[in-house]
Amino acid sequence: MPALLTFVQYTILGISYLGLALGYLPGLRMNRATIALVGSALLVGLGLLSLEEAWRSIDATTIVFLLSMMVVNANLAYSGFFQVALSLLMRLTRSPFGLLVALSIGSGLLSAFFLNDTIAIVFTPLVLNLTQTLGLNPIPYLLALAASTNLGSVATISGNPQNILIGSFSQIPYLEFAIALTPVALIGLFIQLIMLWWFYPEVRSLQPCEQIPEVRTRIYQPLLIKVVTITILLLIAFAIGIPIANAAFVAAALLLITRRIKPQRILRYVEWDLLVMFSGLFILTRCTQELDLLKFFENWTHGAIGLVAVTTVLSNLISNVPAVLLLQSLIQPDDKQAWLLLAMSSTLAGNLTLFGSVANLIVAEAAGKLGYRLSFIDHLKFGLPLTLVTIVIGTAMLMIF
Repeated sequence: MPALLTFVQYTILGISYLGLALGYLPGLRMNRATIALVGSALLVGLGLLSLEEAWRSIDATTIVFLLSMMVVNANLAYSGFFQVALSLLMRLTRSPFGLLVALSIGSGLLSAFFLNDTIAIVFTPLVLNLTQTLGLNPIPYLLALAASTNLGSVATISGNPQNILIGSFSQIPYLEFAIALTPVALIGLFIQLIMLWWFYPEVRSLQPCEQIPEVRTRIYQPLLIKVVTITILLLIAFAIGIPIANAAFVAAALLLITRRIKPQRILRYVEWDLLVMFSGLFILTRCTQELDLLKFFENWTHGAIGLVAVTTVLSNLISNVPAVLLLQSLIQPDDKQAWLLLAMSSTLAGNLTLFGSVANLIVAEAAGKLGYRLSFIDHLKFGLPLTLVTIVIGTAMLMIF
């Protein structure tokens, strides 16, 4: 009987990670959030963990920080901040290649400070409208948006969900993290521009387009002033070493104190699915540890190259957030180089395939709804060399750091 129970536990865990890799389970209407939640609930029900142990396995600091940053991003989006930022960028240049540079640098910079998924959601329809009006091929611009949100987000703890996890586990100060990984992000953005210039000759033109359309912006000025002020103070708090979850939690609370906006308008921007998925993943990771399934990776994670290779593969098999949660228990808390390598490789690996990161999928799905197709092959031809080159360079830089 114990052998049968163990077999069932292994099976449920395996199916859960398969579903997380695919994003669904065949024949069922389940997404990653429900798969993680159901899998963890069944394993608790089978006695692998008690409910109390499952609850304690959820890292409250990560959940609070992620929720708080979502509230900050929601206010920025609702106020019109991101549209204003893109509009200002588009005024700097009028040529096809200039637009590509402005889009890459701008979305990369914004992704460094705010969750990259938000940038992908807000910018995709704006980019498609811009390229359609100018008669430009939208594919290289969509690839630039997807890749630059990943590349830019590697620079800081607040750039993406996996960095938030690593910041919580490693306790590396925000500024120290940024100093180590910002050069990797900048070099990655430069390499991305070279590759898009090489693969898509039509973007090479430096001749001004006849007419650059105005990016339509809907601005709520009082909210914009409030959220920009609080966000600047939040970034200063990060830089001077105030605990990032505490600072973000207070910032989110201040933004929710308002007489002008109904709370449901802001809260609908919060990705509740992502929070549920994170909670379920914390429990699944603890179950994986209980079943002693991480021994296979132990020898690989002792060296920098092995850690990067395992992270890159796992990030594309089961997605980067589950990969980080699985591997974090194999890294010593004070091994800063290993944590930085994990952050770098799990993020840059997201550019490898269309399914490598949520930002890629957001861009592809949003483009599809508007009648444009970003195919798996289109992405792979660009994403594969970009990922290999940036990860090799990033690894070399962090081994020297």
